[in-house]
Amino acid sequence: MKIAVFSAKTYDQKFLTQVFDPASPLSAELTFHEFALGPETLPLARGADVVCVFVNDVLSADVLQGLHAHGVRAVLLRCAGYNNVDLHAAEELVLFVANVPAYSPEAVAEFAVALLQTLNRRTHRAYNRVREGNFNLEGLLGRNLHGKTVGVVGTGRIGIAFAKIVKGYGCRLLAYDPYQVDAFKELGEYVSLEELLPQCDFVSLHCPLMEGTRHIINGETLKLVKEGAILVNTSRGGLIKTRSVIEALKSGRLGGLALDVYEKEGGLFYQDHSGDIIQDDELMRLMTFPNVLVCGHQAFFTEEALIEIAECTRRNLENFLNNEPCKNSLVHEKVALKRRDSMPVRI
Repeated sequence: MKIAVFSAKTYDQKFLTQVFDPASPLSAELTFHEFALGPETLPLARGADVVCVFVNDVLSADVLQGLHAHGVRAVLLRCAGYNNVDLHAAEELVLFVANVPAYSPEAVAEFAVALLQTLNRRTHRAYNRVREGNFNLEGLLGRNLHGKTVGVVGTGRIGIAFAKIVKGYGCRLLAYDPYQVDAFKELGEYVSLEELLPQCDFVSLHCPLMEGTRHIINGETLKLVKEGAILVNTSRGGLIKTRSVIEALKSGRLGGLALDVYEKEGGLFYQDHSGDIIQDDELMRLMTFPNVLVCGHQAFFTEEALIEIAECTRRNLENFLNNEPCKNSLVHEKVALKRRDSMPVRI
């Protein structure tokens, strides 16, 4: 069985090779491509039975049709988000699609707290000052988290993990999520987004990107934000309308912004552009603010998470090949399993 792995870095090669090695129950011939999957790179999937993709690969209807024509019958996502996949087209083509929904909630939650505290206590600025022999504390004043109100937008596994951490700081917790869970009710209170934003000193986004959440942070909702609040996003870039947060930062309404994701990160993140002139004016404008912190989508990036991503990817494929229900399938189970007989290898 041949698997074409796109957007592959050295760490992807390391962990995927381990779980698909000849001694494992499911061996495969892996071909790694550093390039993202898209219309231009689609020919690289020719001859593969399965493609394995990441957050910035493009799986639009035309790409999926091309994969199907090349003989691909399964799409394995190495991530939780699937907004880059046309699931309706996948069902029509009877393609199996599965994701890794919870590789390490703690990894992302811990990174969100790290971003919050870095921005709040200005440790990134202090680090640069001290390296230049400047030990002045002017401009580095922060706030205690203890006793502050923290808003959690989205209370899935990552949102709950984040809430547990900041609860340990002694924070009051509010959350917004149309689907309430008992795990959060033990930590804080559910309110509407309109009630949450004016009360919170810090707000962290942990909801998936879909039509109902795209630009959930926009010009109108930013008017509700408590003046001086810090906003953290480690979920999906499309949750925030960039132009709107730029205006909120310029006016002083927003006290700080910490991003590990960006709505136009495709083609930028996971690549070295240090020698390039970056053409994204909004991203470059954000980088000029002293109270903005931007990272390159690394919240998930721990050894534990990468091990679980690789192992879950293998389990998803095993489910498909064995004609077993796959709890991580993103298309209708009966539709997905129709293609199992066309796969060259079953275990």
